[in-house]
Amino acid sequence: QVQLVESGGGLVQAGGSLRLSCVDSGRTFSSYTVGWFRQAPGKEREFVAVISWSAGSTYYADSVKGRFSISRDNAKNTVYLQMNSLKPEDTAVYYCAADLARRALQVRQYAYWGQGTQVTVSS
Repeated sequence: QVQLVESGGGLVQAGGSLRLSCVDSGRTFSSYTVGWFRQAPGKEREFVAVISWSAGSTYYADSVKGRFSISRDNAKNTVYLQMNSLKPEDTAVYYCAADLARRALQVRQYAYWGQGTQVTVSS
């Protein structure tokens, strides 16, 4: 069973970088599509980035394109989200999610979710 745990969040100044990690402690998600989502206070959870099971395909929200990069190491059961040039509007709880669906971009398409990690960007 897929069991996701995020880490790497924290407080950073605008323009800084963070790398989030999503580990599957169930050691089963090498064949799953994995997405990153975020939710700011008072807002709906929104799509950030997605990577296919083989890492051959990635897709990003327009708001993070060119600044964020998603990658995965299936040997380590880990997906990463490298976040550069962070802005205050990137402040949110970041969640990773996994599903067998291909190129899933919507919250409702994902069956498995982590608990989230807080990212705060100060101006």
